[in-house]
Amino acid sequence: MLWVCISWYNRSVFRNRKVSVPVLTHDEIKKELELGNIQILPQVDDDQISVASVDLHLSNEFRIFQNRNDVVDIKETTDYKDLTDLITTQELLIKPQETVLGITKEKITLPSNICGWLEGRSRFARLGLLIHISAGFIQPGVSNRQVLEITNLGPNSLVLHANVKLCQIIFQRCEGNAMYNGRFAQQ
Repeated sequence: MLWVCISWYNRSVFRNRKVSVPVLTHDEIKKELELGNIQILPQVDDDQISVASVDLHLSNEFRIFQNRNDVVDIKETTDYKDLTDLITTQELLIKPQETVLGITKEKITLPSNICGWLEGRSRFARLGLLIHISAGFIQPGVSNRQVLEITNLGPNSLVLHANVKLCQIIFQRCEGNAMYNGRFAQQ
């Protein structure tokens, strides 16, 4: 999905310009972490940094959707907290076709010229686990933990475990600078 977005973006915006929108690789990620431009707390271990991404751990905090069969108006003011219950647990069973909200253990702080993309890990995707429905983009300038829209698309129930490296973040340089100050800036 990331490749499709970048590919479409490159074709539509940079059709007549030679502009690179690079994804940071292992050494560039390490350099940005060492310089303090990208901050991840708690600090990442070397085994979390892959070829072009950093693995992130699942926290023990979840939001479970209330089974009310209500009609929900999709408006700017609609708040997911009104439709979910916050629980803390080390393990959580999710049934086929069920969605829960999780959050990363790590807090990500990005500079104004780097954005990020949340993606699942293939070992879990092959079991039917989706870690974000459509909100995988991380704005430049954020300083927060990342909410995961976790869905079980497989035929079997799955048990989530806190502290498992469930997803990964991919870093990308931005053309220009921008700072996110939106609704979820401090989650």
